Formats: sequence, C-alpha cells, structure tokens
Amino acid sequence: MDLGIRGRVAVVGGGSKGLGKACALSLAQEGANVVICSRNTEDLETAAQEIRASTDAEVLTVPGDLSQLPDIQNLIQTTVDHFGRLDILVCNSGGPPEGRAVTTSEETWEQAFQMALNFFIRMGREAVPHLKKQSWGRIVNILASTVYQPIDNLVTSGVTRMGAVAYAKSLADEVGRDNILVNNVAPGFLLTDRMVHIFETRGAETGVSTEEALSARSASIPLGRFGRPEELADLVAFLASEKNGYITGTTILVDGGVVRSVM
Repeated sequence: MDLGIRGRVAVVGGGSKGLGKACALSLAQEGANVVICSRNTEDLETAAQEIRASTDAEVLTVPGDLSQLPDIQNLIQTTVDHFGRLDILVCNSGGPPEGRAVTTSEETWEQAFQMALNFFIRMGREAVPHLKKQSWGRIVNILASTVYQPIDNLVTSGVTRMGAVAYAKSLADEVGRDNILVNNVAPGFLLTDRMVHIFETRGAETGVSTEEALSARSASIPLGRFGRPEELADLVAFLASEKNGYITGTTILVDGGVVRSVM
C-alpha cells in the first residue's frame, strides 16, 4: 500500500533508538524525509546512517533534550529552515522515571511532567503553525498502555500520559478543519531497551532475574510474545499518512491484547 507521504517531511522525537527509530524508519520507507532528535549525538548519527542505508530518504539529525522548550523550538525551526516545510510530527520522548504513588519524590514528579506531558504540549504548539500553512498535517503521540490500565512502579507514566490524551483530544478539535489529524498510540509490552530496564528494576525489587520476569510477562500476553517496535511503527506511519483521512482525536492500543478493558 502506498501511504501517499513520499516527499513529506516528518519530525520524530527520540529517534535514535527503540520506538522512535522504528517510526523514523517506517516513514522513510514510505518515502518521507525524516528529522530525528535525541540527546546522544553518537546514537543519533548511527540511527541516521542505518535509515539512509536502507531507504532513499533524506535524514536530518538535530541533537537536543526534548524536555527543554528551547531544544524543541530549535528542532522545529531547524526542520523548517532546512526543508521549507513540516508535515508530520511524531512525538516520542521515552518514558518518565519509574515511581510508585506514595514514594515518588517531588523531583521525580517534576521530571515526569516535563518528559511525558509538557513535551507533547510544546511539540504540538510549536508545530501547528507550520502545519496550518499547507492545510495538511498529522500528529501522532506515542504514549503507553498505562492510559488504560496501571502498571506496577509506573504511576508517573499513567498520570502524565492521561494529561497528554486530554491535550491531544482538545488539539484535534481545534485543528481538524485545517486538515490536521491528531492521534495517540499506546504501546504495551514492546521489546525495547527501556522495557528491559523496567524489568531489571522490577526484578531487583522482587529478587527475580530479568530473564524470568520477561518470560513470565510474555506468558501473560494473549499473543504469547512481546511486540516488536516495527509493529507499532507501521501503525504510526498509517496514522501519519494520506490514507488516514478520518481518524483523529483517538488513542489506539498496540499491546497484544494485554489490557482487559472492553472500551
């Protein structure tokens, strides 16, 4: 299927690893030019080289800390200065620090709000004026299944990302008539470096090895396995495309059936 985004310009936050890198690759495979951002310059350049090697897309790297407003502003402005336009925004910041409801510190909460709530607000606010110029745009926020169901030791994720869901819904209402569609994807247990780290932390608390914890979780997933980053990335590419013309303001689970809610 041709998604109709060849020549479009896509910004992908956290594009050097994991879900962000997978999204950048999927968009590039569809012919979009991509701009990837992360704090680690070396990882960023490695990811860009891998994407260039397997696609004909132009890949621009912009180092930065997306928990900081000036770095977000620089990312968007650098993109527009280089390509003359912005069409697609994939908001991916990595997850907030782990924490529990009672023991999480004020400092950790503040870090979580910057990473997993203010980030989405700032990215949308900075990008929308450029999307409006061509009366076309797609914004896809990568959240987490914690917006549907709490996960042990990740209260920071559930609280902040629920705020991001509310923001995305309001934004979708405001920009729909500009042909700008705004959606969220909520990954469950996808096998990324962050996911492994979460299980390492949980294993240290419970005395269970990381391998045992991963195996037990995999067995609890209806599909019997962890998801692959590219399985989420292909959905993101569709939501960011011409083929998606009527889906906006919604949140889609990519979790292998883990969440038990029927809604």
